[in-house]
Amino acid sequence: MNDQKTFNDITLDDLKAGLSDGTLVLVDVREADEYAAGHIQGALFNPLSHFDPEKLPPSLSGKKIIIYCRSGRRSITAMEKAQQAGRVDIDTHYSGGILGWLGAGGAVTTDN
Repeated sequence: MNDQKTFNDITLDDLKAGLSDGTLVLVDVREADEYAAGHIQGALFNPLSHFDPEKLPPSLSGKKIIIYCRSGRRSITAMEKAQQAGRVDIDTHYSGGILGWLGAGGAVTTDN
């Protein structure tokens, strides 16, 4: 039996489209100082060091939940934790993370 999980990666264009049309919810799992320094507008904060799958929006919201971090590693860990807690709908991240977002000219905010 293969226990290796398969996670999906959203493209930058699909991420931008989903943010624009409101079909996704973005969750930032970086730490508080990183989030405060700048995050993608509208991102919910659920840091990996205190990650709580219960604080993720319900799957009934009809919106796809996307996890992101700095460069894609912590987001995978967060998805694993969410799935271990029974959240099979948490399976997609933006592997480019905030570095990819900024590298593509994306804006960040320091507002909560």
